[in-house]
Amino acid sequence: MKLVVEQAAARWYKEQMDLSNGDALRIFIRLGGDGSVHPGMSLGITKDSPRSEGLRHEIEGILFFMEEDNLWYLEEKELRISFDDRYEEILMKIV
Repeated sequence: MKLVVEQAAARWYKEQMDLSNGDALRIFIRLGGDGSVHPGMSLGITKDSPRSEGLRHEIEGILFFMEEDNLWYLEEKELRISFDDRYEEILMKIV
């Protein structure tokens, strides 16, 4: 299992959420949306501090993480967070 955040995505979050070096973003499971793994569920992101960190990726001075109790959502796969320049939006892809 792996979490990969591309540099362009990290910069976008840093800018859009007015983040500073040392801030942390938690990736969490939410009801609704069209998740690529579990129907009726998707991933969200919020500024937070880790409690029981399961996955982490630090880039652009920002810690992106998932709590241990949310790792079941990935089913032993990789979560890749990227930025689509064409549509100017974040993509969360599980591969």
